[in-house]
Amino acid sequence: MKNILTLVALLFLLSLLNSCGLYRKTDAKEFPPDPNLRIQKNMEEGRGFRLLQKKNSSGTFEFANSNPLWRASLDTIDFMPLLSVDYGGGLIITDWYNSNEKNDESIKLTIKFLSNEIRADAINVKVFKKICLELQNCKIVNSDSKINSELKLAILKKAALYQKNDIKKNSKKYPLKDNN
Repeated sequence: MKNILTLVALLFLLSLLNSCGLYRKTDAKEFPPDPNLRIQKNMEEGRGFRLLQKKNSSGTFEFANSNPLWRASLDTIDFMPLLSVDYGGGLIITDWYNSNEKNDESIKLTIKFLSNEIRADAINVKVFKKICLELQNCKIVNSDSKINSELKLAILKKAALYQKNDIKKNSKKYPLKDNN
């Protein structure tokens, strides 16, 4: 029994030493001697991470507020209550909205984002209309394409303006240097 425990302990220690890289051969040419170059090489290969970023570095944002098409969509339908917004899935769904002009009619929007580019085929807008003759007797239909196309056009126009303003703002922040 004592021999078995000694053997298990020895195998355990060997596995620990092996995982530490004691038996692994490394090529000295693979790693530059300068620590800054090693850090840079590791970051390029995706082997390291940084805890603190430089203050002047600008990042890439994967949020709806940095996407002009999303901002334009949310600003265009800001009067409607939102039911679900999923930036990762590219979907905005509003709740039923009644403008109080016609108490028996409500509308609901679904906006699907097919691309982040500002193009006519980048979004798909669907408008649903709910007509209630009585409280329990409601009929839901797809709205006509005129409302869909008007809403889509309004979103695209606003997104183009947002993108134009973002380009102007960024060109003032980071002007191109002339080599002359």
